[in-house]
Amino acid sequence: MPTLKELTSYEDRLAGGHRLCAGCGASIAVRQVLLAAGDNPVVAACATGCLEVSTTIYPYTSWKIPFIHNAFENAAATISGVAAAFTGLKRAGKVDPDKKVNFVAFGGDGGTYDIGLQALSGALERGHDMVYVCYDNGAYMNTGIQRSSATPKGAWATTTEVGPVHQGKQHHRKDLTSIIAAHGIPYVGQASVSHWRDLTTKAEKAFAVKGPAFLNILSPCPRGWRSEPDQTVEVARLAVKTGFWPLFEVEGGIWHRTVAVRELLPIEEFLKTQGRFSHLLKPENAELLAEVRADVNAYWEYVSFMCR
Repeated sequence: MPTLKELTSYEDRLAGGHRLCAGCGASIAVRQVLLAAGDNPVVAACATGCLEVSTTIYPYTSWKIPFIHNAFENAAATISGVAAAFTGLKRAGKVDPDKKVNFVAFGGDGGTYDIGLQALSGALERGHDMVYVCYDNGAYMNTGIQRSSATPKGAWATTTEVGPVHQGKQHHRKDLTSIIAAHGIPYVGQASVSHWRDLTTKAEKAFAVKGPAFLNILSPCPRGWRSEPDQTVEVARLAVKTGFWPLFEVEGGIWHRTVAVRELLPIEEFLKTQGRFSHLLKPENAELLAEVRADVNAYWEYVSFMCR
């Protein structure tokens, strides 16, 4: 894996000057993933969402690589088709059989956990040589901060309001990383924008394997999380330190923890950085906070068991 100094000398494949919000975790995730793609050409597909609409405002583009815009639900289907076409060209003798191109799709949690899950599952089952990256910011941020199945329990969103009837989202967050691991693909990684070496190492592995690979990257959204733009990396780091977002990989079906946390911080340290959780810290919501804490602890224990 290249050193930090070496990585910073690489040309960015996502140019600066795009119109993503200040502090957006998605752009950090994309830049780190693309830095790990090495010298091979890269073709990217991108589901409709914050990342797409803010980096491709006509007539401009921030992408320095071939880029395909897809509907919300079909980024995985599109990139798998491009990868299949490339394989067909090799078989037909129209492309050097030794030529390596990295095919990658990016999607938010709305387009990945929810409406893109069918296309993603199909592409993984078919075994296409591609990488799918989910930048998980925990809601449909592009369309108005509506809840997704990645939204944590208790979180405020515009469709899970805080009021006299409910105190934020009532349901558990979907564990998409485990769902993808159950497909038996060569490589799955759960990463965070706060841990650059862990993220880029996982991305490098994802691009290197033959067949499908998946990365789920925690990517804070200051607008939707009601957090400070200059605290994005620290908020993501607290998610790791509190056990909310364990960092691990599933390589050839074997689970490994990639970043050890010797002593977990209280989950409140993560929650208090974000306005979407401010109601959980009020005395009248002590019972709901206890449920959130229990869910986080249970997930941590589950990952610990799988990685033993």
